[in-house]
Amino acid sequence: MLDLRQLRALRAVHSEGSVTRAARLLGWSQPTVDYHLRIIDRLVGSPLLTRTKRGSTLTPVGHLVLDRAQEILTLSDRTLSDARELAKLGRARLRFGTFPTAAARLLPAIAAEMGDLGVEIDAVLEEVKPLVSHVNGRELDAALVYSVPGYELPLRPDTAATEVLRDPLLLALPEGHRLAGRTSIDREALLSLADERWLLGATPNDPMDAVVLDAFAAAGHELEVAIRTDDFQVMLGMIAARMVVGLVARLASGPVHPGVVLLPIDDPSFARSVLLVAAQADPGGQPTVAVRQLAGAVRHAVEELV
Repeated sequence: MLDLRQLRALRAVHSEGSVTRAARLLGWSQPTVDYHLRIIDRLVGSPLLTRTKRGSTLTPVGHLVLDRAQEILTLSDRTLSDARELAKLGRARLRFGTFPTAAARLLPAIAAEMGDLGVEIDAVLEEVKPLVSHVNGRELDAALVYSVPGYELPLRPDTAATEVLRDPLLLALPEGHRLAGRTSIDREALLSLADERWLLGATPNDPMDAVVLDAFAAAGHELEVAIRTDDFQVMLGMIAARMVVGLVARLASGPVHPGVVLLPIDDPSFARSVLLVAAQADPGGQPTVAVRQLAGAVRHAVEELV
């Protein structure tokens, strides 16, 4: 059976480049480090290190083991930290990531409910791509992310995703635009905006941008992207100034902005799915108790919003 000391020894040799320096980093003797490395080699059935006079480097098998070891050691350290904090303060901590618009509309209610349950939220605000990366690397316990129909997020197989909100996309036009007087926009009317200057997000390959770019490409049009920004107020200001048109998620829309008209789109593909993603705590696919409590808090926050 693997021992955490074996994994720590392997990680230290990789970071320091030699057994001698690894022993110094860990505060162990060199024979102790060598002992744990021999044990893990025996368990795996293959050497994890290539040793030369210049130092030690990982073999391909060693890199595979180290990749898993990083997760195991991170979870081990986190378990001890959380348990000590709970014993000391009577509270647990949950690392939770969310994209900015969900943070503005949902995070206060989520944090309040979790606080009542004795769970303190360590919130991280990022765009979707880094959030997915953090969850896959187990640097976050859970995150709110979004996708659109036909665009799958690159989640690890042992990561569960649950839709908590279907968030329609709205067409944002300046007041006085030829389509601004409509009550809604169908696909034909949307495609008539192929010659307009468009505002899209600053994050490359954002699913919200992909759905509109692909819709126009399928009709043989290539949009002129005049401005890219993730700042919602900048976006609305540029649209009000008649510089661009764009899409806004309803979750982000908030109060009406002077000079801007927001119209629903009569096409179900123009909606994003807001997902709670979290690592599965066991082979049966169940997340941890704290994450299940978080899922309940997210659902309650969404119910209050809609």
